Amino acid sequence: MDVTKPAECKELIDTAVREFGGIDVLICNAGISINVPAEEMTYEQWRKVIDINLTGVFLTATAAGRYMIRQGGGSIINTASMSGHIVNIPQPQVAYNASKAGVIMLTKSLAVEWADKNVRVNSISPGYIMTDLIKGHELIPRWTELSPLGRMGKPEELQGVALYLASDASTFTTGADFMADGAYTCV
Repeated sequence: MDVTKPAECKELIDTAVREFGGIDVLICNAGISINVPAEEMTYEQWRKVIDINLTGVFLTATAAGRYMIRQGGGSIINTASMSGHIVNIPQPQVAYNASKAGVIMLTKSLAVEWADKNVRVNSISPGYIMTDLIKGHELIPRWTELSPLGRMGKPEELQGVALYLASDASTFTTGADFMADGAYTCV
């Protein structure tokens, strides 16, 4: 699906409700980065990153939120990034950083708006995670060197936070952003 298309986001939620009888948890995880210096970035490149990373979260979360409000509650988990808190080096990624900071504030705003409707909205801000998408990236040695743990994170190391936020163990948690960055943002 294309998270920048409202109709496709709505159809995703409608399909999930039809096939599974409801939707209790949504994880908004689509994201891209275009590493171009700001002075060279085109408007089209900027829009592509913002549209997927921020607008896509808004469209998908609100499509699910409408349903969750009607059903009496649910949990939405947005993927933000440590890049919403810091400016990463050495790669230039102004649009990515801005979009992920936007996801954090969108998360907080939706959490406040939907708190009395029993819809919890939280985000996870991963650090550098060794996914198939970045395996072999030329900056991995630099990122590892900058990390206090001296390594990249593994995708499965985000599972505990996601499971907590998806479960009833987190019923008093909304509007929170959970850092999972191996202390990268502490230095």
